[in-house]
Amino acid sequence: MQAVAADRLDYGALLRSGGRVLVGQGTAEPVSLTRRLVAAPPTAEVPVFLGPMWSDVWIGDLPEVLKLECYGAFGAGARLARDGRLAIYPLHVSALAATMGSQRMPVDAVLLQLRPSASGKGWNLGLSRDFVARVARTARVVVAELNPHLPACHGGDIDDLPITALIEGAEPPVTLPTAPLSQTDRQVAAHVAALIPDRAVIQLGVGTIPAAVLGALSGHRDLGLHSGAAPDGVADLIEAGVLTNAHKERDGGVSVFGMLIGGPRLYAMADCNPAMRVAGQEETHDPAIIASLSRFHAINSALEVDLTGQVGSEEVGGRYLGAVGGQVDYVRAAQLSAGGRSIIALPSVTPKGASRIVARVGVATCGRADADTIVTEHGVAELRGLPLAERARRMIAIAAPEHREALARSWRDRGIG
Repeated sequence: MQAVAADRLDYGALLRSGGRVLVGQGTAEPVSLTRRLVAAPPTAEVPVFLGPMWSDVWIGDLPEVLKLECYGAFGAGARLARDGRLAIYPLHVSALAATMGSQRMPVDAVLLQLRPSASGKGWNLGLSRDFVARVARTARVVVAELNPHLPACHGGDIDDLPITALIEGAEPPVTLPTAPLSQTDRQVAAHVAALIPDRAVIQLGVGTIPAAVLGALSGHRDLGLHSGAAPDGVADLIEAGVLTNAHKERDGGVSVFGMLIGGPRLYAMADCNPAMRVAGQEETHDPAIIASLSRFHAINSALEVDLTGQVGSEEVGGRYLGAVGGQVDYVRAAQLSAGGRSIIALPSVTPKGASRIVARVGVATCGRADADTIVTEHGVAELRGLPLAERARRMIAIAAPEHREALARSWRDRGIG
């Protein structure tokens, strides 16, 4: 292992032409390393596989030799996809974790961040433990950013990492503050919260509706967390004594998550906290594990939902704006749980007033056979076990009033009983 100053790191010497570079995902992005990659790229072309692009590194002009890849258009990724700079891999998170680093998607180099383990032996991965660490064990090159600002999360220790070069990071971890909540967000969240019983185990993503849902759960008792993401609102529920994990069949008393996605308060709470454990996708997205958790409630959002219950979370109007992500993994697994439920929650209209309840989705991320519960600010449509015509009636009832007549007419014109 070679210690290198960040401004002396020579990617031209480390990287091979055409060899894929896998970067730490989301809030686990090693910003000092990616900033250097953009500022002083290699001369040869290299594919660079990114996660959610929430740092400022990916804003502005980027070197053409970096052939950017991702499994969704997160953060800055939406603009990069629109500009033709981002290759999208429409993969489930569970499949991505199994495929990355295989013969189908080989990886030559890994860039990640870490900190010393609290035990004094080895390293701790900090905010996330995903497939990046697994792939790093077999990559030809591993460049690590030593970031003292990271929390030492339980479950994040790793001691068999073959590090090629180590730099000391000077930047704080990536944060993702929650945007201000709208009245619509709060109305949707109130409907969602009414569906979730005490002692439920929840999964949710990031954004204003998940944030509003966490706020609306403040009066619940003994909830549990088993989720790919742990956003800022998790800290509020832990402090309020709502999120206790007291009745989970496994990991009793422990919130399990794949990535912390928030700010300094959440990160500090997770530091050396045995009641918060970071885990890989092979655990957070495993349907057998999820099915073993009673009352598992998966809470996800979407770009649009059609009258039969098909969910579009990737593309609207020819623009790629979202991802497959872990949505299908959780939608299906939640329905295997005793007392479980999959909830897709979204505003009924876009900011420009177009209906997000549509006659037919353009690209179906979740098929109609996986449909369970859809929520807008206008109410709840429970679709599981219902025929198409009844589904359409219920979906029209939760659309915005000004769009209901057109949706009903469209359904009649299809002639499906």
